[in-house]
Amino acid sequence: MKNILNSLKMPILIGIMGSLFLISMSGWAQRNTSDRRASSTQSARPSTSSSKIRDRKITNDRRNSDASNNKVVRRNTTVRNTTVNKSRNNVTVNVNNNVNVRNNRNTIVRRNTVVYARQPYRYGGYRYHTYHPYYYHPYRPFYWGPVWHPWGFFVRTLAVTAVVVRIENTQYHYDQGVWYSPATGGYEAIPGPVGGTVNYIPSGVQTVNTGTVNNYYYGGTYYEKEGSSYRVVAPTAGTIVESLPEGGEEVTIGDLKYIKFGETYYQPIQDDGKDKYEVVLVEKDN
Repeated sequence: MKNILNSLKMPILIGIMGSLFLISMSGWAQRNTSDRRASSTQSARPSTSSSKIRDRKITNDRRNSDASNNKVVRRNTTVRNTTVNKSRNNVTVNVNNNVNVRNNRNTIVRRNTVVYARQPYRYGGYRYHTYHPYYYHPYRPFYWGPVWHPWGFFVRTLAVTAVVVRIENTQYHYDQGVWYSPATGGYEAIPGPVGGTVNYIPSGVQTVNTGTVNNYYYGGTYYEKEGSSYRVVAPTAGTIVESLPEGGEEVTIGDLKYIKFGETYYQPIQDDGKDKYEVVLVEKDN
């Protein structure tokens, strides 16, 4: 029995030593593999010292990113002195309040047949005849709506509703109560030329009585009915209107202030408790 145990000691010892050797080899292999993986991962990461991103901030804040991507850029889209009139397909070019209005066309006043009962106002060698007493109120130009333009207003094109009117070989254009004369690059709004005849006038006209006949007044222009047409006439002295267009000049004559359009003077008055204007007859004092 003793001999059998002695014979088994050597194989058992060799088996134990072999197992320890295999265990040590397996641990070494695992450490070697881990070191290689770590070395591989470390070499794949870029070096922050060799690669620099200048003037750029990277963030994961989506709110900042969305705000940047959805930034609203405000552009200066203000167009000075330009207006688009959609209702008439006109593009206006000059809307300056200081526009040079040429309002001296056909503004001579016609004498009235009604005798003046009041003494005229005299100043500077002239007599200023009116039927109503002077009553000052500030001159406030009246606006007849989007289809109306004051005298001196310039447009590049006219609406398709504009019609051509010829007076003594001179061509004019008329559209919805506004008269135009050809100008360089477009058309200029002008006072209605005396003698111009049209088949219709705007629905917003004011009927005024000259003392003898009725006139139709719109935008500073006077019309008289002739059959089925309307002819432009000069203002009649003594005619009273409620409103005056843009382009008039408030002038001081002695102690009074008048509104002047070319050679036509309007005196501020009060009629039926309302501020109005009367066409003045101006004569040289003998």
